[in-house]
Amino acid sequence: MKRLFSILAIATVMAFGNMQAATAPAQLTANVQLLIAPITTTIQDTDESVAPEESFHQNLKKRFIEGGPSFMGIVLLCLILGLAIAIERIIFLNLSTTNSKKLQQNVEDALNSGGVEAAKEVCRNTKGPVASIYYQGLDRADESIDAAEKAVVAYGGVQMGQLEKNVSWVSLFIALAPMLGFMGTVIGMIDAFDKIEAAGDMQPSLVAGGIKVALLTTVFGLIVAIILQVFYNYIIAKIDSIVNDMEDASITLIDMLVAYKNKK
Repeated sequence: MKRLFSILAIATVMAFGNMQAATAPAQLTANVQLLIAPITTTIQDTDESVAPEESFHQNLKKRFIEGGPSFMGIVLLCLILGLAIAIERIIFLNLSTTNSKKLQQNVEDALNSGGVEAAKEVCRNTKGPVASIYYQGLDRADESIDAAEKAVVAYGGVQMGQLEKNVSWVSLFIALAPMLGFMGTVIGMIDAFDKIEAAGDMQPSLVAGGIKVALLTTVFGLIVAIILQVFYNYIIAKIDSIVNDMEDASITLIDMLVAYKNKK
């Protein structure tokens, strides 16, 4: 009888142990799924919440529209006109740049070998203000040295005026663009205070729109002024370089004419 109870007890323990061994993997799997589920949900929510980033062009267009079409359009017009004039001046100045040393040597050789007419022919076949000044001085060489010098000085002023043509418009747009931006800032602030007065309460949502417009117009006005300022400084430096070449060439031309007169 005792042996029978012992066998039943052993069988019961073994059956209970097998049941726990069978249910343990299932319980472990369930626990792992419970732990992973929040992480998976968080990753999915994060993927859905991340919006595609806007490109620089799209962001710039968005900010331009938010700034308001009235003042932003005028600032953009200043940029377009200023760049058009600046590019035209840069092309003109680059075409006006010549190798002054080579031109001086060619004119001197032609003057010594073929006279004034040969030197004038060299100047006619050469582009640029330096060649034009040489031609005007040589054209008065038969009269006197003083007449040639006066012609060189007078025509040098004419050439300088052509080099500086329309440059003042670029400086105007440089000053006008930030002024328009600041005007947009003042108007935006006035609009913000009008909304506060109408609502009778100081709420950030009421002020944010006007301040945003104010800051955007200021930023775009300063950007336009900075861009045009870079072009303006390059143009001024190019003009100064050409004017220096013209002055050196004028002095050299008078010296060549004096030496040519003395040889005769």
